[in-house]
Amino acid sequence: MDRRSFLKTSALGGSAVAATALAAPAVAQGKRQLTMVTSWPRGFAVLDDAATYFNEAVNAMSGGDLTIDKKAPGELVGAFEVFDAVSSGQADLYHSADYYFIGQHPAYAYYTAVPFGATAQELTNWYYHGGGQDLHDELGSIFGLKSFQCGNSGSQSGGWFRKEINSAADLQGLRFRMPGLGGKVLGELGASVQNIPGGELYQALSSGALDGLEWVGPFADERAGFQEVAKIYYTAGFHEPGSGLSCGMNLEVWESLSDQHKAIIDNATKATTAYQLSQTLANNGAALERLQAQGVKTLQFPDDVWDAYGAASKKVMDENMGDELFARTRESFETSLASSASWIQKSDGYYVEQRTRVLGG
Repeated sequence: MDRRSFLKTSALGGSAVAATALAAPAVAQGKRQLTMVTSWPRGFAVLDDAATYFNEAVNAMSGGDLTIDKKAPGELVGAFEVFDAVSSGQADLYHSADYYFIGQHPAYAYYTAVPFGATAQELTNWYYHGGGQDLHDELGSIFGLKSFQCGNSGSQSGGWFRKEINSAADLQGLRFRMPGLGGKVLGELGASVQNIPGGELYQALSSGALDGLEWVGPFADERAGFQEVAKIYYTAGFHEPGSGLSCGMNLEVWESLSDQHKAIIDNATKATTAYQLSQTLANNGAALERLQAQGVKTLQFPDDVWDAYGAASKKVMDENMGDELFARTRESFETSLASSASWIQKSDGYYVEQRTRVLGG
């Protein structure tokens, strides 16, 4: 049984069939409305900002002929149910982080982040110029989706902790929130890894249900209030050096759109990616200073912890190589990464090093 048939006969699929009349795009006097489910509570810094920017860009560029009704978690489906809702036709499109859906296919990790993977610029290079988008479409077609990159939060922090991590042994038994393949790496190192929606993280950390968590970076983390309940903050992490967000549209809905509306959505996703990355990077520095002023201690993991992350990451990545599409995606990604990094290290990387040496700071 293929994935789409399974969904239609599952509990979710059954409700989706029942909701077909509700979920079908509204069409009136040449106007069309799409229902978009998201994984972000309303007002969440960076992530809901990206979903809102995309929504408003589509509405504005279409002159109101194509509009999006944005739903937060719980308004139609839960935060982690958006993929199945769109695949089954219960909603028209989602905005989320595709590594939430590695249970559907491990290759989805590449469209958010993989351990020791691409920076934001390197990910964008691969996606638009190295074959990444074609592979995203191939992957999405298995589930009846048309997929897009739609945001990037840049390099994410190593996370919030109640105690310092001085060696890999300190990760043993640590109750830590980290999704994607990065979470599997921590699991290999003995942590008790949990994947909890963003809207529930503050309560989980403040109650002691979690010993630590990673979220986004200073700008988003400050708005979430984690500094109120944890004071140890590792500013660099191995797991998400450039975290992409995605928009997935029901393939039948996508194919029913006019060429003009397709172009609007395509360009709105690209604009969202550029806007959100700059928004995050423009605000992280000042937010970090405010966190430090509130007593947050900023640290870096010691080298032996980075070495443990690296060894476990290789094991986790290699475990998925039996899947042909994952293997092709990994090869494409790593080929593009090597090409991009070769130039960036010799140009931007060296320039920043010299600028710091010459001017200081």
